[in-house]
Amino acid sequence: HLMASTATSGDVKFGGSITLSGKLTGPNKSGKAVTLSEDPFPHDAFAKVGTATVDAQGNYSFARSPTVNTRYQARQGGLESEILTVTVRPRVSLRVGDRTPAAGKRVRFSGRICPQHDGTSLAIQRRKAPKQWRTVRSVVAAGASEGCSTYSRRVRVRRDGVYRTLFSADADHAASRSRVRRIDVH
Repeated sequence: HLMASTATSGDVKFGGSITLSGKLTGPNKSGKAVTLSEDPFPHDAFAKVGTATVDAQGNYSFARSPTVNTRYQARQGGLESEILTVTVRPRVSLRVGDRTPAAGKRVRFSGRICPQHDGTSLAIQRRKAPKQWRTVRSVVAAGASEGCSTYSRRVRVRRDGVYRTLFSADADHAASRSRVRRIDVH
């Protein structure tokens, strides 16, 4: 009567969804009800959030859209699945004010982080080598609107480069980064 649960991925980007699925083994499994409980950060108590019916092969699944790091557990009768932890990565955007500046010009780097993270420090980074990044400036997110925080910082750009903004993990969200932006100095 094994009950196992898995997630399509161990993490999800904020605003996205994840499928939690499992298999109930043993006789007479078809049609049984499986309940899903979740425990969002700060991980103090599980609460039931849904029920699924087991199919003829013993499979069940749930779709969820967590907003913070969340633990999940499925239960059928006296059987419990292992606890699964799903981490949530904030959405981080990056815009550059001038993609072809003169050498030494200060360029505005700006963007948003969703959900709101006012007061959180973000790192504007430049790629040094493949998979190696160096922080060139830190900036604090503020000015929350529409559930997101914004940031803006001017950075002196002396040569061509590829840049990104990095959010380091905190207690309720996983680390995340923006898409890269290329600046070509002329």
